[in-house]
Parts: sequence; C-alpha cells; structure tokens
Amino acid sequence: MSPVRLTGYRIFWIAILLITWQLSVHGRSVAKMLDARWLIKYPSAWKLKLKDHISAFMQWLVDDARLGPVSFIEFTRAISWLIEQPYNLALGIFSSGLVSGQGSAAIQHLPALSYIPVTLAVIALGHYTRDWLLAIIAGLAFTYLAVFSQWESAMVTLASIVIAVPLGVAIGLFLGIGIYQHPVLKRVINPLLDLMQTVPVFAYLVPVLFLFGFGPVSALIATIIYAMPPMARVTALSLQEVDSEIRELGLMAGCTKRQLMWKVLIPVARPGLMVGVNQVIMLSLNMVIIASMIGAGGLGYDVLASLRKLDIGAGIEAGVAIVVLAVALDRLSQAYSVRRKTSFNRSREQRFWQRYPRTVMVGAAVVICMLLGKWLPFLQTYPETLQITTGEFWQQQVRFINVNYFDQLEAGKDLVLSWFLLPVKRFLLGIPWPWGVVLVPLIAWHFGGWRLALVTALMTAFIAANGLWAKAMTTVYLCGASVIIASTIGIPMGILAATNEKAGKVIGVFIDTLQTLPSFVYLIPVVMLFRVGDFTAMIAVVLYALAPAVRYTAHGIRHIDSQLIEAGIVSGCSPRQLLTRIRLPLALPQILLGVNQTIMLALSMLVITALVGTRDLGQEVYIALTKADTGRGIVAGLCVAFIAIIADRIVTASADRASKRYRLEQTNNESGK
Repeated sequence: MSPVRLTGYRIFWIAILLITWQLSVHGRSVAKMLDARWLIKYPSAWKLKLKDHISAFMQWLVDDARLGPVSFIEFTRAISWLIEQPYNLALGIFSSGLVSGQGSAAIQHLPALSYIPVTLAVIALGHYTRDWLLAIIAGLAFTYLAVFSQWESAMVTLASIVIAVPLGVAIGLFLGIGIYQHPVLKRVINPLLDLMQTVPVFAYLVPVLFLFGFGPVSALIATIIYAMPPMARVTALSLQEVDSEIRELGLMAGCTKRQLMWKVLIPVARPGLMVGVNQVIMLSLNMVIIASMIGAGGLGYDVLASLRKLDIGAGIEAGVAIVVLAVALDRLSQAYSVRRKTSFNRSREQRFWQRYPRTVMVGAAVVICMLLGKWLPFLQTYPETLQITTGEFWQQQVRFINVNYFDQLEAGKDLVLSWFLLPVKRFLLGIPWPWGVVLVPLIAWHFGGWRLALVTALMTAFIAANGLWAKAMTTVYLCGASVIIASTIGIPMGILAATNEKAGKVIGVFIDTLQTLPSFVYLIPVVMLFRVGDFTAMIAVVLYALAPAVRYTAHGIRHIDSQLIEAGIVSGCSPRQLLTRIRLPLALPQILLGVNQTIMLALSMLVITALVGTRDLGQEVYIALTKADTGRGIVAGLCVAFIAIIADRIVTASADRASKRYRLEQTNNESGK
C-alpha cells in the first residue's frame, strides 16, 4: 500500500470519527431546528409489528394449533409429563422421599437418601475415577453442604442436574452426529446453535412458560436449551478429529454405518465428548438461579430470594454452595473423561462384595441409614446443633465497609460516573439512528469486507426498525464501558500471570473463583455497597467478564515461540521492549479473542443486571418475562443476540487480520534472512 493511499485511508476514518462526534453532540439540536425529529427517535409509524405477530403466533399455538387429532398444547404438556416422571423420581431419591398421594393424604414409603450415603457415593466415585485425593475433595465438598445447612436445597438442585444433564447430553450428541454426517444439516443447525447461545435466557423463558406451564419441568427444559449447544458442537468437532485411518479400519472390518459410528468413532472420540458433558454440567449449574424464577427451587431460588431481600449473608452462602457443587461435579466429570480402563483380576469365584467393594459400601450405608434413621435421626439428617452459618459474618463485613468507607466509595463512584460512564453514555445515545445504521456496517467492512458489512447492516437495521435503538445503545454503552475496564484490568493481569510463575498461580486461583461463582451472586455485594444503577451493573459485569481477558492474554504470551524471545534478548531489548515490541504484538490475536469472549460474557450478564435498575435491552427482556409478553421478549432477545453476533464477527475478523499480518511479517523476515 502506497503512502498516499494509506494517508487517504486514515483521513477517511478521521472524517468518519469527526462526523460521528459532531452528530452525537449536535444531532438533537440540528434535528429540532430542521423539524426532523425522526432522525433522533425512530417513528412509531415505521416500526415493525414483529413482536405483535410473534405474540399472536404463540397464542395461536396455545389455543388453536393441532397435530392431527392432538392439540399442540396437549403435545407439549405430554412432553412435560414425560420429563416430570423421572424428575419426580430423582427429587424423591435426593430430597423429598418416595411418596404417594398429595397434601395431608400423602404417604411416605421411603425417605430420601441421607447425607451419609450420598457423600460416601461421591467419595467412592472420586476414588474410582482417579485417586484418593479426588475422593477427599468430593467428600469435603458434599460435607460442606451438610455442615453449612445447604443440603436440602443442594439436593433439589442435584435432582434437576441429574435429569437435565443426561437429556442435554443425549440431544446434543445426536445433533452433533447429524452435523457430522450431513453438511446440509450443519448449515441449518449451526445458526440455530448460535442463536441459542447468544439470545438471553430470559427471552426464551416466556415461550417455554407458555408451552410447558410454570414449574420445575419448564425450568428443566430452559436449562436443556441453554446447556445443550456446546455438546452438539463438541460432538461434531470430536468426530471430525478422529483419525481417518481409524475410520478406514472400521470399514475394512465390515462395519455398517451404525456400527462404525457407535462401536468405532464414538468410543475413540470419548475424551472430547466428555469435555462436552463437562460443559453441559457447568452451564446447567449456571442456569439454576435463572431457572428458579420459573419454579425450579433449590440453591438458585435461595440466591434469588436473598437478592430480593438484599440478604448478603444468605445469598453468599447459597452462591458458595453452588460453586462447591459445581467444583465437585466438574472434577469428577473431568476425571472420568481421562480415566483409562484398567483390567482387574476379578475371579468369578470371588464374592460380590470382593469384586465391587465401593458399591457394597454405599449400598450398606443406604440400608443402615434408612432402617435406623427413625430411631437415630442424625443418620438421616445432619444435626442442626452442628450446623455452621457465615451469614452474619458477611453482613457484618458489608456493614463495616458501609459505615467506615461510605464517603470514599461514593467519591469513587461519582468519579467513574462523571468522567467515564456518563460521557460514554451521552456520546452513544446521541448518535442518530440513521448514522448508526451506516456506521456499524462501515466498521464491519473495514475489518471483514462487504459480506460482513451486509450482515451487520441487516442486523443493525432490525434493531432500529423495532424501535429499540435507544435501549440498544444503552446496552452497547454498558457493555462497552465494562469491557474497556475489564480489559484494562485483565490484560495486565494476564501479562503478569504469564511472565511470573508465583503471580500466575495466585491469579489463576482468583480467576477460577470468579468463573465458578453464579452470575447473580455478583449482584448481592455490589448492590449492598453501591445501591442500584449503572455503576452497580458495571461492577458486576466487570467481575463476571474478567476471566477471558486474563486467560487468553496469558495463553497468548506463554505460547510465543521462545526463539523469538531469545532473539530479542540477544538484540539487546530491555524487558519493557520485549513486552511492547515482541510479546504483545505476537499475542495480539489471542488477546483480541479474549476481548471477544469478554464481550459475550458482558452481554449475557447485562440481562441479569436489569434486576438492579439498568434501562437497556436486558430490562426489556425482563419486563417481557414478568408480563408474559412473548413477542416483546423474543424481539428484545434477538436484538441482544444481534449485538453479540456483530461484536463477535468484527472482533474475530480483526483477530484474523492480526494473525495474517503476523504471518506475513514472519515470511518477510525469513525471506530477508
């Protein structure tokens, strides 16, 4: 590229920036002067009636749609009944006991499993999948639930996980196989999976409620929809990565297509598939709080109730219990995914208890606790006198901070609001929607070409045409401000973690903790300290979305070719020059991917921060949920998804450009040598 062309290109973008700035500052006054207020606010007469059509369609499904002799609503309620039966069984085993009848006429035939055999079962599972260390970790995790009075709620949550995870895994597995075998199906399903992962969960809670009714089954279905896509993607990817020689060997052995899939490819791809199972487990646990809003109960309901009452102690205890449960299930599933089958010399002459000692131990504990539990209550329920609570401790800590540091907190809050958040908000909300519909595709064209520009133009026009431009800009403002702060904090932390081993271990533990905490938990302490508003939402989003910025930066810097670092040292580079001229430029593609993931997490968290007073698309989705307005919720959810897709495509395209530039520079350097 010649210097003249490069200069002209830069002048073009400087002009675009100046026009955007002037329109943001003076656009409203110019529109009033020209009597063209439609430039600022999208005219009601031009709005699409999509939400009304969606609501009418959902009402038609509920009232009139039929599948032959069966109405559509009867069909969905039949699915609900089928899911409800195993769920009631799991709930009876872990929480309520096996009962018949309802209300005062209910008769309990068997009590729920005691904390003792359940804890022994996870200890045995930990020893079976790996070793005694994992057995102790899993046992301590479940013991924590009993000691800190979270057992009953945790078992309700576990009953949901026991049903949601197998269903999510099975559906994802079959979808993944379909994507692998049929390229046409891949083109159809992949966009749907993108929408399922980017549309806010609140948006599809409304149609789920319409079709399946209020209660734990609807919560299970919403959880499956949320947690299943990674399993489908991982299945397709794992099958594609199976060595072609193994496929050919299976065909040469005379396998049919079905035998090749289930007896050759699936067993070989098992480690990758277990990664998908692990993702389903973690996403299901992340969903428990949101699912509690439509009747799931369990630990999620405890966190949600604590948030509504601003009971920080109870909220943190329930949140930590979710983390403990998540850590135990995560470690067990990871250990099982890498476990190698070992041959045991189990003779048929050995007795059953000699061949399966763990199973016998757990079974004996179940029988003993059930038989003696009536006379020895501590065998069935952990004694209340031995239970511990930290609720008052957390309440005192927050009270101490509020009493002693209120002025400092308010001063910091006002400083960030006045000098950062509000200027960004005024700038973005001041951009007229017609210019925004032009500007976003221009940016996409700069990074990804005309195809990306066309896609972003259609998505941006969709947002404006539904009259949600102002709320979309509020969403972009909160997301953008949070991502800037998260990146400003996370990228230096990632650099430190990659270049300092001791600091890396500490930062790793900190980031692991942030990543396993449920999203709602972040809201409780920040609301107690800063009250409701944009600043509170921003703090919660930064904490939730910080992890990818740290992880990707550290990964990018750690995986730079050591020869390049040595060449820089030999050339006399100082540590600062090594960082700014070698490490950061070479790690830029990975850093940009981390920023991309930070944006995705920030957008998913913004829908939840609607509970603390933000006035963005998240609030629109939440209001739709409370009013059971299907069309409103789906349209607002699609707008959030489109913002996420636009950001994802632009950042990914910029990362690809950085990678190509790096490879080109490497090629030029090698040819120069």
